[in-house]
Amino acid sequence: MKSPCVYILASIQRVLYIGVTSNLEQRLSEHRSNLYPNSFTSQYRVYRLVYLEDFADMPQAIAREKQLKGWRRGKKVRLIEAQNPEWYDLAPPAPPGPSLRSG
Repeated sequence: MKSPCVYILASIQRVLYIGVTSNLEQRLSEHRSNLYPNSFTSQYRVYRLVYLEDFADMPQAIAREKQLKGWRRGKKVRLIEAQNPEWYDLAPPAPPGPSLRSG
């Protein structure tokens, strides 16, 4: 099992989404592939990983997620910018795999 983490995604316009997962790679793939087209991240195109915090266990990660979600936006922005001042995508998209098209 991979380690639990809290993550913050941002759109180009800096709309924020806070989540928790024990499999960040899979979760990012789900967000970025629009697996759930009616979800918040799909509707607002919130795909860039701008903040990440790892935890020893899931209860700690969930507690931190709830704490961050209770913060005002300015405090969240300061947290992101303390670790990632340029708002870089900390997990750039994976290179495309083999084409499934026949040709």
